[in-house]
Amino acid sequence: MSITCLVSQLRSSLGHSCRTLWSSGTTLQARHSFSTHTRLLEVHAIDTLPPRRPVHYQERSNNDLLSLEWPSPPRNVLLIKKDCAPETTSALTEFASHINSTYPSTNIIVESSVADEVSAALPFPIYAAGSTTSPRVYHQHVDLITTFGGDGTILHAASLFATAAQVPPILSFGMGTLGFLGEWKFSEYKRAFREVYVSGALSERDSLIGGTTNTTRTGWSSVRGKSLGRSRGAKVLIRQRLQIGVFDANGQRLVESDNGDAESKGDMHAMNEVILHRGKDPHLAIVEVYVGGRYLTEAVADGMIISTPTGSTAYSLSSGGSIIHPLVPSLLLTPICPRSLSFRPLVLPAATPITLKLSEKNRGREVELSIDGRRRSHGIGVGAEVRVSGEELRKGDDNAWRGGIPCVLRQTRGGAEGDDGWVGGLNGLLKFNYPFGEES
Repeated sequence: MSITCLVSQLRSSLGHSCRTLWSSGTTLQARHSFSTHTRLLEVHAIDTLPPRRPVHYQERSNNDLLSLEWPSPPRNVLLIKKDCAPETTSALTEFASHINSTYPSTNIIVESSVADEVSAALPFPIYAAGSTTSPRVYHQHVDLITTFGGDGTILHAASLFATAAQVPPILSFGMGTLGFLGEWKFSEYKRAFREVYVSGALSERDSLIGGTTNTTRTGWSSVRGKSLGRSRGAKVLIRQRLQIGVFDANGQRLVESDNGDAESKGDMHAMNEVILHRGKDPHLAIVEVYVGGRYLTEAVADGMIISTPTGSTAYSLSSGGSIIHPLVPSLLLTPICPRSLSFRPLVLPAATPITLKLSEKNRGREVELSIDGRRRSHGIGVGAEVRVSGEELRKGDDNAWRGGIPCVLRQTRGGAEGDDGWVGGLNGLLKFNYPFGEES
C-alpha cells in the first residue's frame, strides 16, 4: 500500500469516529472527534433506488458522432474516483454537493469503499452497494456514470458493466496521469453535467415555436431555463467493446468470479484489450492463431494482444501496434515481442472472430490471461481457447443504439462540429511525431 493510501486512511480514521451501516433506509449517527457537533449520515442500499431509465442516441446529420437524448431526466448517477488520490476525493465531494443542491431529484451512488471515505463529508443521503454485492445491481439502477481520474478509472467503470448488454453514458473528468480518454477538466463540471442532464430536452422556446407541449420528455420542470434545446444535445462517441469467451481443451466454458460477481454464463466484454501472456514462465508462449475460423499462424512470442481501437493507444501501441481512430470498427491483433521479425500487427474487421489457442508444443503448461488489465486468478492451460470478436453495434426497431460504451465528448467552443478530440489527443498527449531536441 502506498504512503498516500496510508495517510488518507489515517486521516479518515482520525477525523471521523464513525462506521457506515449498509441497510435499506437506515441512518447512522456520527460524531466528529474534534467537535461536539452531531449529524445524521445516511448510506442506503442501491437496490432501494428506482430502476434505470432508458436513454436514446440519435444520429447527427453532419458527422459520425451521436446526440444523447433522455426521454426523462436521469435519476441515479454513479460516481467513481481514482483510488488513493485526495484530489479526486475532494472533487467527488464537491461534485456531489453541487448535484444535490442544483438537481435535488438526482440520487448519488458510490462504491462501498468510497462511501466509507466521503459519507461524513456529505450532509445528504447517498447510495452504495455492499462490498460483497454483485456488480449486476449497477446494471439495474445506474442511469449515468461520472469518473474522476485517468484512463484506468474509466476502464474500472466499464468493467463494472463487463457482463451487461448496455453501458450507461460515461462523463469523464481527466484527473489522472495521462488522461487520453478523459474529456473534461474538472473546473468545467457544472457546465459538463448540465449539458448531459438536459440533453435532448425541449426548451421553453422550442415548445412555444412548435406550438405543442412536450408530452414524451417530462421531468425537467425543476430545472426550468436550463434546457439547451434538442438541436444542441450532448455529443456521444460510442466506443467499441470486445466480446470474449474462454474455453478449455474440451470446449467447456471456463467461468471465473470477477468483481465479486457470480459471473454470467455468457461472454465478457472489454473496452481496451484481452492479453494472453507467458507471465513468469521463462519460455516463450506458442499460440495458434485462427482468423475467421481459418488457421493463420503459430505465434512464438511473449504473448498476444487483441485490442479495440480505443485500446490501440495502450499496451498494443507499446508493442508496435498501429493507432486506430475510435470510429473505425476494427480489431487489432498485435504480438508481444515475437521471435520472428516478420510477424507484424494486423488490423481486421470488427466482426471477424479471432481465436487464440495454446499449443500442445508449449514448454510451460499454462499462460496468463488478462482482460482490461484485470488478470484471471487462474491461467489457462494447453488446448484452451480464447475466442474474441467485436461487439455488434446495432440500431434496434425502436431506433435506439445498442452495444459499446457511450462516452460524452467535450464540446469545443468555436471548433469544428464533428471534432471528437482525437487529433488533439495525439498531438497534445502522445506527442505524435514530436521533433527531437525541441522543448515543449
